[in-house]
Amino acid sequence: MNLREQTENYEESFLSANATLAKNSKGRYYQDELCPIRTIFQQDRDRIIHSKAFRMLKHKTQVFLSPNDDHYRTRLTHTLEVSQVARTISRALKLNEDLTEAIALAHDLGHTPFGHAGERALNDIMKGGFRHYEQGVRVVEKLEKMPRGLNLSYEVRNGILCHTKGKNADTLEGQVVRIADRIAYINHDIDDALTAGIIKSEDIPKSCEEILGTKLSKRINTLVFSLIENSTDKDLKMSEEVQEQFDMLHKFMYDKVYYNKFAREEEDKIPYFIESLFEYIVKKPDVILPTYKNIMLEEGTERAVCDFIASLSDQYAIKLFDDLFIPKAWDKI
Repeated sequence: MNLREQTENYEESFLSANATLAKNSKGRYYQDELCPIRTIFQQDRDRIIHSKAFRMLKHKTQVFLSPNDDHYRTRLTHTLEVSQVARTISRALKLNEDLTEAIALAHDLGHTPFGHAGERALNDIMKGGFRHYEQGVRVVEKLEKMPRGLNLSYEVRNGILCHTKGKNADTLEGQVVRIADRIAYINHDIDDALTAGIIKSEDIPKSCEEILGTKLSKRINTLVFSLIENSTDKDLKMSEEVQEQFDMLHKFMYDKVYYNKFAREEEDKIPYFIESLFEYIVKKPDVILPTYKNIMLEEGTERAVCDFIASLSDQYAIKLFDDLFIPKAWDKI
């Protein structure tokens, strides 16, 4: 019996009856040889960590566009925080922590430069729209290591697709990531908004502080503990009191931060920025990287340009815009 088989046997004997066992995975789109050491979900995690799309997250906006201060979150630090919260919940509920971690690490791979502002801009441009969770599936199924993609398991791809809107994931592990994502971003966005001076600590609703806590770590602990204590075999939930305050905190952040005129000041420039890049590159597609040329041939220029722009970091997108549209000082030949 090899190490992978030992791990699979351990999962079967130790995990909850509602956990997703690695040996029961629906498998990959392309059949791969089984690893003698790692389960299918452990392999998925490693493939994600070593992907280009994962590395690009370190230079993609979370809330504040291209901040100069190193203390603000990026998509990568957000992803790591989601993974930590999700793994804690999964471990406590005896779910499959490896599957949970893989979904958490991959959940935002489809995000654009400039956060949701970039996503909205591409959604307005593309026929059929653009949604980062669908793009995330496209990244792992095709764009990474074309044409096979990362060839992840069905369960991870389903978790990426269902991590934010629409129907719940097929697995409880995927549902955990969806909740952990919300727990993480609400709380670390409060932290970043306080750093930015967008809000003050006294602005946070008093009832939220009384029930959830006054510090980031305390709020996260309260939310996670409540979820662990109140979830049933097939139903993930917090206590009514904690859920009510969490929803209030969510509304507070939308009212005071996400739609704050100062926080959104630079976001108003993003639609023109993205549209200008898109229209220019559609007319002159030689700008896009060679890896996207196959997409152009198979699915058309607009699809290839959309994939290319969605993949860019904030800094790369700004440099590209500067190279294409900003006149350079004359120098001798």
